[in-house]
Amino acid sequence: MSSVAQAPDGSPARADGLGQAEATRRLASDGPNELPVSKPRSLLRLAREVASEPMFLLLVACGGIYMALGDRQEALMLLGFVFVVMGISFVQQRRSERSLDALRDLSSPRALVERDGKPVRIGARELVVGDIVLLAEGDRVPADVQLRAASNFAVDESLLTGESAPVVKDSSTAAPDVGDDGSTSEGSAQSRAYSGTLVTSGTARGCVVATGERSALGRIGKSLS
Repeated sequence: MSSVAQAPDGSPARADGLGQAEATRRLASDGPNELPVSKPRSLLRLAREVASEPMFLLLVACGGIYMALGDRQEALMLLGFVFVVMGISFVQQRRSERSLDALRDLSSPRALVERDGKPVRIGARELVVGDIVLLAEGDRVPADVQLRAASNFAVDESLLTGESAPVVKDSSTAAPDVGDDGSTSEGSAQSRAYSGTLVTSGTARGCVVATGERSALGRIGKSLS
């Protein structure tokens, strides 16, 4: 049975895609299909934030006490470990910022959708729940999509799972009901294409069930931010 997306008021989405007026209303309600923007921090600010962690300040104070008591070897050893850990924390914070920026770059800039029964190419940030998306080999999936039809369709999900082999998708396992919040019954992962993954073969037609922070890629980005 094919999946059916629902509007916030419970009405089913049109089989030929949303109308432009409804899509505009949902975009205003749900927000754009994009990851949150991380505020860039300078190296000095990041170092200051790491150094001001209460645990680090406590350990530095302990090192100062050892030094005041004349136990220089213990003080230097403690302070040395503290600065090593601070350095590791600093590097991890910088990597997290770069990872979030990389995730934003993986989001598809354009998407082919059906609006008012006609295929049109729009900015991926304008996608809303209920849009009908058309996917083909080489496309980056722009949002979490529940498949309605698929032909030899496979995607690279290494971004999410680490598995390098393409995953074959089949619309026949789709859940009968897909809510406005993207919820489906158990066992529907094989019929869902996730945001940020790359189509390696075939074509598919599916209904958007989650965008922005609510998508699989968005949840990762939110945890990093």
